[in-house]
Amino acid sequence: MTQESGATASKRGLHGRLLDQLGLAICGRQLATGTIVTIEEIENQYEVSRSVVREAVRVLESMGLVASRRRMGVYVLPPEKWNLYDPQIIRWRLASSARITQLRSLTELRTAIEPEAARLAAIRAPLTDASDLMGLVGRLWAAGEAGDQELFLSLDIEFHRLVLASSGNEMFGKLTSLVSEVLTGRTHYGLMPVHPHREAMQLHVDVASAIQRGAADVAQESMLRIMQQTMSEMSSIWESQPAS
Repeated sequence: MTQESGATASKRGLHGRLLDQLGLAICGRQLATGTIVTIEEIENQYEVSRSVVREAVRVLESMGLVASRRRMGVYVLPPEKWNLYDPQIIRWRLASSARITQLRSLTELRTAIEPEAARLAAIRAPLTDASDLMGLVGRLWAAGEAGDQELFLSLDIEFHRLVLASSGNEMFGKLTSLVSEVLTGRTHYGLMPVHPHREAMQLHVDVASAIQRGAADVAQESMLRIMQQTMSEMSSIWESQPAS
């Protein structure tokens, strides 16, 4: 690696680290709505150059987290201005004290979308997609029984991705990254049972089977029950954890 390319990589590393620190501070409300900080204050606090600060601020502006105010500094915007579908913002919120609020919001959104996606998939899914879903749920069940959380997570993400894609609605298909973040967050923050409940795994089988048979109403109802059970499981585990 040349000296120049090494310096560029180092700068990118500093930029990414600062971006994470500021994003987490905003999403975790350490930097509350309405807070104004100057470029100089960020430089001094995080011990980075002005160019690194400006790069990070530009990215935060593109996400709707901050706005630059001339002769004032960097102004923290309220959550209604944030691009809440941005995967990075979702990750920062999941890593913050707002974790359960973020998971609840995402699960409520999934409850509104995924049952309809399953219903449409039963009507529109190509035969290959329906067959793939049946194969997936068999592997999902085996991973759940074995307590292999990481494999279960990757298969669960793929299952929901395929249902969304098979709906034939390109807007639903674009929600895959959002679903991936919420499923990953549940697993990595201890809001997922080590051994998924048999009822939950059976419901995944029911969704896949209904889609394969073209039973739209059954597919919709089974997916709705998955969402309801997800919310119930998440709430139970959260409430059982000691207060921090």
